[in-house]
Amino acid sequence: MAPDHQTSELAKAITEVTEKAQLLVREEIALAKAEMTEKVSGLVKGIAVGAAAGIFVLAGLIYFLHFLALLIADVLGANPWLGYLILAGLLFLFGGLAGFLAARAFKKSTPPTPQMAIEEAQLIKATLQNPQPATPEGVVAPTTPGKVEAKR
Repeated sequence: MAPDHQTSELAKAITEVTEKAQLLVREEIALAKAEMTEKVSGLVKGIAVGAAAGIFVLAGLIYFLHFLALLIADVLGANPWLGYLILAGLLFLFGGLAGFLAARAFKKSTPPTPQMAIEEAQLIKATLQNPQPATPEGVVAPTTPGKVEAKR
């Protein structure tokens, strides 16, 4: 072959490798975006349904708390303000407990990270650092005669 033809073939090969690497990076970014969108959309749905439930529960809770405060006052044979005071103390106690449990739950939760995309990127990095010739079926070419290893 002529040196110009070899240079042309080398340039084509480099261009092809560059294009495939760019495509791979774009696909990894698309995978990360899709994974994040899926996780966030589930979170948003949960928040919306939880907010609707909270509104209804809050409306019912207001009436129930009025009933409970008046019941406490009636059972004690005292003025209504004493029933409301006792009930307020109980509500502050339960609110503190709920806040503690919520803080503990937030500390245990994991951030929404694109785990599959990260694992795939690490696999690609490992493959690029230790290139092995592969057959079209995804089976690594044998390094010693008679042994064939399955590719992950």
